[in-house]
Amino acid sequence: MAVNGMFDLSGRVACVTGGNGGIGLGIAKAYVSQGAGVAIVGRNQGKLDSALNELKSLNGPVGVMAIQCDVTDRGQVEAMVNSIAAELGGLDILVNNAGVNRRADEPHLLSEEDWQYVIDANLTSIHTATSLAFPLMKKRGRGKIINIGSMMSIFGTAYAPAYAASKGGVVQYTKSCAVAWAKDNVQVNAILPGWIVTEMTNQFKEAFPDRYEMIVGRTPAGRWGDPVDLGGTAVFLASAASDFVSGTAIPVDGGYSVW
Repeated sequence: MAVNGMFDLSGRVACVTGGNGGIGLGIAKAYVSQGAGVAIVGRNQGKLDSALNELKSLNGPVGVMAIQCDVTDRGQVEAMVNSIAAELGGLDILVNNAGVNRRADEPHLLSEEDWQYVIDANLTSIHTATSLAFPLMKKRGRGKIINIGSMMSIFGTAYAPAYAASKGGVVQYTKSCAVAWAKDNVQVNAILPGWIVTEMTNQFKEAFPDRYEMIVGRTPAGRWGDPVDLGGTAVFLASAASDFVSGTAIPVDGGYSVW
């Protein structure tokens, strides 16, 4: 384990929603590597069990746990937060990563049911988890909340209007919380992943191969990202290194958003 100075997370407890795969699991691994205790949260128990085994193999000093939870259900989220506090001793870092998407060829073709499903999962759930986690952080006198946005926080898209709206909202919600809780020593920031290879984007590659290759061509780094590419930024925003950083939205996209 390579714990490194001001990026040391020893003794801190982190919760990563959607932590049983993709970006969330990549962030959870980075936190364990820096000494944090980590709770991963997801709906799929099989994926949770597999991810938990991966985290346990890293031999973190504090402990890891997995919690099955639907983040759109406030009762389940409240139970999740209480369970983390009881088992790992508190909560210092919350990563709101869980998210979904529903597509339509054009915005007016997206059903209201699909619209609400995406907004509830991607935006309302962040408010729920954050509202329940914040009192624990305030009590400890410190906290880090990291909301996972998207390139769609910056750009619109004809085929995923609810996703784009929800991810744009993530950035504004991040700024609102950052202003409110500076007095409580709780920093709130967002990460905007670029095109990252995950289960969700693998479906995109299969459905839109030409678009997939166009993204590679536009990305200065010349490739799609990997979940591990998010780890460094997530550790920075969770550590003492970012104690004077709040209300920001940091693209991690290989330069895609520069063009």
